[in-house]
Amino acid sequence: MTDAILRMRGITKTFPAVKALQDVNLEVRRGEIHAICGENGAGKSTLMKVLSGVYPHGDYSGDIEFEGEPCRFSGIRDSEQRGIVIIHQELALSPYLSIAENIYLGNERRGRFGLIDWNRTNAEAAKLLDRVGLKENPVSAAMDLGVGKQQLVEIAKALSKRVKLLILDEPTAALNDSDSAHLLDLLRGLRAEGITCVIISHKLNEIRAVADSTTILRDGRTIETLDMAGGVSEDRIISGMVGRDLDHRFPDRVSDIGDEVLRIEDWTVHSPTQRGRVVVEGAGLMLRRGEIVGLAGLMGAGRTELAMSVFGRSYGTGISGRIYKDGREITLRTVTDAIRHGLAYATEDRKTYGLNLIEDIKRNVSAAGLRGLARAGWVDDNREYEVAERYRKEMNIKTPSVLTPAGQLSGGNQQKVVLSKWMFTDADVLILDEPTRGIDVGAKYEIYSIINRMADQGRAVLMISSELPELIGVCDRVYAMAEGRITGEVSRADATPERLMQYLTQTKETTA
Repeated sequence: MTDAILRMRGITKTFPAVKALQDVNLEVRRGEIHAICGENGAGKSTLMKVLSGVYPHGDYSGDIEFEGEPCRFSGIRDSEQRGIVIIHQELALSPYLSIAENIYLGNERRGRFGLIDWNRTNAEAAKLLDRVGLKENPVSAAMDLGVGKQQLVEIAKALSKRVKLLILDEPTAALNDSDSAHLLDLLRGLRAEGITCVIISHKLNEIRAVADSTTILRDGRTIETLDMAGGVSEDRIISGMVGRDLDHRFPDRVSDIGDEVLRIEDWTVHSPTQRGRVVVEGAGLMLRRGEIVGLAGLMGAGRTELAMSVFGRSYGTGISGRIYKDGREITLRTVTDAIRHGLAYATEDRKTYGLNLIEDIKRNVSAAGLRGLARAGWVDDNREYEVAERYRKEMNIKTPSVLTPAGQLSGGNQQKVVLSKWMFTDADVLILDEPTRGIDVGAKYEIYSIINRMADQGRAVLMISSELPELIGVCDRVYAMAEGRITGEVSRADATPERLMQYLTQTKETTA
């Protein structure tokens, strides 16, 4: 595994007013898993789009050599013919087509007279699905699959094209732990078959687990390539990504906790789709002003369902229980009621539910608080611009203008827009659902600092996260949740991953 299957030299790519890549070099050995790391905006995805022909030859400068031969790809089809296949972070399956149709779309299996041979198509698709460990009927619609299974279909599609170099852009960003583990095992299997993989990821623990080499990009330049065989630490990778050592991954904070602001008692929620199923059972928690409270739980524990049902009954049926705000019982029947009582909920899926990606930053920031900008029923456009510009500066949203569409921002900056939207409503209780999901380590630090600032302003923050070190590092207290129930509460001083995990795995049977 010493010969290079890919060499990229002096790659420079410029957009209007932005140099995304500057003299980048990359060498990938045949049959290895090669990780590419960097903060949002470092140029990782741009480099892979250059390699795969999304940005064709002539749209960049520099040289690409694949299997010892120079390459000048004019499009994706050219790179795929050479065996280079890219799977983008935003999956590209057609939801109304079957799994088999998606696998062979543009690469159809034809029989006599040039017609599609459906028996052959479905049979070969079944073999590919078995190869990636997906036990689904190839005639099933893609829309019926979860994100983890869609990723496997994309890999099966790549294998149908006789892939030699597979590029995966943030493949586990939207996956749960079990789906992520399965995908990493699949990559190891592909490596054993001699298929070279390039993986872009912000999850450093996964990179350490699976990568043979790691190239770090920063500000559009190659910083270094690390041989992972020596047991490279996460801190070592981080120092290359951000250009400095991070002695503290979480910003320092001195808590100034005030009076109780929100209390939830005996909260029970039923599934809206499965009759009789209880997803939240008798849950109770309390938040105080100036306090950051964590909510931990394994996949399916009911954290998001609890948060959404409290926020104006955005989820669930048969909801019962009591909510107290500043000591007085309140009823939140709608999202409007929740906002009016000073609650805000930043969803875990910012791209689908948190932002309008085709609208500009200005409209996104003002979306939840338009009443404060209206005069005689009309939105004051100048005032709306001033508010968005203020948050752009305060939150350090990296964009030249608040008129930039939200969809053009990096994940970290999109999250800052979501937080700005809810801060503008002047909410004093903020529920943040996975606020750092899909964000690199440098941007995470900024989000943590913003959350600290919210608490310092006297707001109460409920932070849902799947990362236990994050909750321990940021929160004053942490509630644990399992099977829809609150199973424990731990102070920051007593919080350890081991203690929290005991609560997170506490089933009804073990507590009976």
